[in-house]
Amino acid sequence: MSVRQLLRLNKLFKLPKHPFNMQQNGEMTYAEWQFQKGRDTIKFYLEYTDENEMFDEKNVLDIGCGAAGKSLYYLSKGATSVIGVDVVEKYGVEAKQLQEKLNLEGFEFMCTDAANMPFAENTFDTVIMNDAMEHVAQPEMVLKEVYRVLKPSGKLYINFPPYNHPFGAHLSDAIGIPWVHLLFNDKTLIDGYKELMKDNPDGKERVSFRIGVNDSGQEYFSYINKMSTKRFKSILKKTTFKCDYYREVPLREFLSPLSKMKIFRDCFTKMVVCVLSK
Repeated sequence: MSVRQLLRLNKLFKLPKHPFNMQQNGEMTYAEWQFQKGRDTIKFYLEYTDENEMFDEKNVLDIGCGAAGKSLYYLSKGATSVIGVDVVEKYGVEAKQLQEKLNLEGFEFMCTDAANMPFAENTFDTVIMNDAMEHVAQPEMVLKEVYRVLKPSGKLYINFPPYNHPFGAHLSDAIGIPWVHLLFNDKTLIDGYKELMKDNPDGKERVSFRIGVNDSGQEYFSYINKMSTKRFKSILKKTTFKCDYYREVPLREFLSPLSKMKIFRDCFTKMVVCVLSK
């Protein structure tokens, strides 16, 4: 289907609330939104553990922290220290501003690749990858690095929506069509997203954030690795972690039978949740 068809169909759907749009509209900053949603980023783990076990007097690493509002939430729950890492340098400024506003000590933002982190072995008690596994370019290397920097018996908490989730393409700041990436190919999505962003005040920044150019000169979605439940399980089998907890959360409980069918699993899975230990 064409870009024109994509744009026409998109007019029929209301956009979900998105922090980029909320920040642009002056409702709240991305960091403030993350802090407000802090508990939501860990709620799926709480069936297995509690906030004290995750954070109290712990040295915490938050991989893919974004503007680090969630990192600061973890700090507010009794962590000794929290380091948030992300590859987007500007998020450090937003994080610092919110840290000062909240008057919290013990946080540091680092712009670094999670596949090659500048930390010593056995540094962290807790590592969190909230909505990060689907974004890292080298997931296998990231997990090796996390294992290296975790203390013995340390925990890694992972949750992510699989790529075939209704909004797994992560384009919902501009495209409200559920499962749009199953209806249109990547080229159409790229061209459509660029068209929707062309008059947006920070449109160029959003496009460069999401779209890159590969070695063949072709545009592609560089910010996402299209992680599936099948691929994730395959990667886990090759690690040296012990899996303490694993769950695939359905979109809705009444859709649970569909989420358990191989052909539909990722389409009707809201979140993959996993707790690993060293």
